[in-house]
Amino acid sequence: MARGTLRIYLGAAPGVGKTYAMLAEAHRRAERGTDVVVGYVEHHRRPRTEVMMHGLEEVPRKAVHHRGAEFTEMDVDAILGRAPDMVLVDELAHTNVPGSRNAKRWQDIEELLQAGIDVVSNVNIQHLESLGDVVESITGVKQRETVPDEMVRRADQIELVDMSPQALRRRMAHGNIYAPDKVDAALSHYFRPGNLTALRELALLWTADRVDEYLKQYRADHRISAAWQARERIVVGLTGGPEGRTLIRRAARMAAKGSGSEILAVHIVRSDGLAAGSTKELNVQRTLVEDLGGSFHQVVGDEVPDALLDFARGVDASQIVLGSSRRKTWQYAFGPGVGSTVARESGDIDVHIVTHAYAAKGRGLPAARGAKLGRSRVLAGWLTGVLGPVLLTVLLTHWHAGIGQSTVMLLFLTLTVAAALAGGLLPALVCALAGSLLLNYYFTRPTHSFTIAQPENIIAIVIFVVVAAAVSSVVDLAARRTQQAARLRAEAEILSYLAGSVLRGESSLSALLERVRETFGMEAVALLERAGEHEPWKCAEAVGGTPCVRPEEADVEVPVNDRLSLALTGRVLPAADRRVLSAFGAQAAVVLDRMRLADEAGQARDLAEGNRIRTALLAAVSHDLRTPLAGIKASVSSLRSADVAWSPQDEAELLAGIEDGADRLDHLVGNLLDMSRLQTGTVTPLIREVDLDEVVPMALGGVPEHSVTLDIPESLPMVAVDPGLLERSVANVVENAVKYSDPEDQVLVAASALGDRVEVRVVDRGPGVPEKAREHIFEPFQRYGDAPRGTGVGLGLAVARGFAEAMGGTLVAEDTPGGGMTMVLTLRAAPGGRHDRPDLPATALT
Repeated sequence: MARGTLRIYLGAAPGVGKTYAMLAEAHRRAERGTDVVVGYVEHHRRPRTEVMMHGLEEVPRKAVHHRGAEFTEMDVDAILGRAPDMVLVDELAHTNVPGSRNAKRWQDIEELLQAGIDVVSNVNIQHLESLGDVVESITGVKQRETVPDEMVRRADQIELVDMSPQALRRRMAHGNIYAPDKVDAALSHYFRPGNLTALRELALLWTADRVDEYLKQYRADHRISAAWQARERIVVGLTGGPEGRTLIRRAARMAAKGSGSEILAVHIVRSDGLAAGSTKELNVQRTLVEDLGGSFHQVVGDEVPDALLDFARGVDASQIVLGSSRRKTWQYAFGPGVGSTVARESGDIDVHIVTHAYAAKGRGLPAARGAKLGRSRVLAGWLTGVLGPVLLTVLLTHWHAGIGQSTVMLLFLTLTVAAALAGGLLPALVCALAGSLLLNYYFTRPTHSFTIAQPENIIAIVIFVVVAAAVSSVVDLAARRTQQAARLRAEAEILSYLAGSVLRGESSLSALLERVRETFGMEAVALLERAGEHEPWKCAEAVGGTPCVRPEEADVEVPVNDRLSLALTGRVLPAADRRVLSAFGAQAAVVLDRMRLADEAGQARDLAEGNRIRTALLAAVSHDLRTPLAGIKASVSSLRSADVAWSPQDEAELLAGIEDGADRLDHLVGNLLDMSRLQTGTVTPLIREVDLDEVVPMALGGVPEHSVTLDIPESLPMVAVDPGLLERSVANVVENAVKYSDPEDQVLVAASALGDRVEVRVVDRGPGVPEKAREHIFEPFQRYGDAPRGTGVGLGLAVARGFAEAMGGTLVAEDTPGGGMTMVLTLRAAPGGRHDRPDLPATALT
């Protein structure tokens, strides 16, 4: 029986519309004649979702009793008996009630798939097992229900249901996701804009990685080797020479011309050691390419052109940038060079040869050669070993007169040494054997016979063969030692990179594992972790195609310590590579610990910031709030005292003091509450179109009369704002301007239209604020200069900016020409609305 197909709707958070999209797909399939049933769908009392279930057959749920209570779960047996074409199963990561058929719902789905039933399900990004720690560090909530990444990766289709954080919070505020009594708590905790933005980014990136995997799998299945330029990727080939900086800068200029372009600098470490560059120069070039937003890669390859092209095709590069060859003209006799070879074999990838100051100055890139002595040298050795003795025999038989036996033997020995130098041991042995036979047949008496008349000739021929074999073995040994030295040099380069990454403080675990995968040419690399010796393995981080989840599944497994293991899949590596892999594993453990320490440090910083706010708030309560309270209490005590007869004028003054203190308390408490709402992200403005001349005058009630001049033209367009928030913002800004202005100087409040924006400028002639301190005055609990404690807690401008940004506007500080400061409040103009346009219904925004 064919396995069923699995389609998963992936979302960033609850409420984005996964279940709705799943039900919509079910209706579309049912209209086309597909037998669709609902196995388990939870509508959470959302009216629109509940309506979408109408018209779909629902398989009755199975009752499960646990601890005296009755629960309902999906009835797998009933669905298998019904045998529909497609079944809808909500909440892929759900944990079944104890006593159910399986512990997890994804295991139920696996049974349905095995039975040949197509399944449509959904899951949120925070439920993926590999992202549990990341999500907890973002939201502060530990996910109890998770699903293995492999289950989701194996899905035949993954569709992302996306929604902006603003739209999702708006749905939440309208009560479309949770019950009204839970909305405020959700908006101030899990559904904060920062949380939603980070979760959305995780979902988008995870989906993009899966799309990339599907694309690579499709190309592999269809044997497509040509690069598919889905995005502009520029590969820069570096030799370690000084021209590399020129190439990197040239590639950066090319990348700047296109949106989303990516730069990948790659250095090929040759196994024969002939293309080795300066380590110091490579480190400089690594820093340069990273500063320009690119990435640096180092790959071991026996043949530079093939390794470079394999890397370029592996990353779907669209362009390759190489430098002009540094070789002299005569050196081209030994081969076309790397640049020419890459250009000839690049196929659909564009190759750019960039000139530089070091072109044709020597020490150019040598021709591509094979392992050990190289193909050309081996071929030359065999030609010398096979044809050389024959040609030498032909020459000597024509000009043999006057040449002694010892001279002939030295000539054959010289030819054997030449074959050894060119091709190594085997060509030299063949040359020695052929030479000894020809020497015996043509030049040793009796000639034209393999019989040797004189014993000393036998000794001479034996010595000739021994010397030839010895020289050949020495040359072959030297070649192998050269290869080993080159191998050790390549390992040293890699270990140098690891040491440099430690010194630079690089903390990307995925980048390190990707480096392992590239260096050793593996398909996938995973860092596995377990809490104890008998605990199951978990994947701490993985890169590549389909990483293994247990060490025994890996082609290469390198234990790091008792709880960590590096697992590689793709091919079996020689034992010599384990030394370098152990170094990578140790570095991966360090990076993992560093990442977790950084997360703990971030949490500590958040706690410290919270403590700072609480300390400042305590200081405000202990002084700025107690001062007006003390004045109110003293005035009330005086009025209630029966020992003193107060005149009407005295009573009026005491009552005025009480009213003034109450007003100050109201203002301070209002600012504190507003700042609390801003910091928790619970400010939900009700936007409507209003005239500025209706709101701004109402904001001036807290300042003395004749201290402000208004200049608001009637021709201004209407603005899309929350009138209450705009009034508070303008009031705080104006009160701050009046506070720091000379009583004889009036504060100017003027408004003007600039395109689709309207600016409200509050201009004062006070002492002004230096440019470096302008942003600090918008921070909570900040008083500029030596303002006395009684002037407030330093929240007015922070609240004003927060309200402005909540309405989609901005608040910035500028210099006033001639002295003073100008606050510029920028607001959105109503779409096409003039001042006489009627008000539209209020709309809730977040």
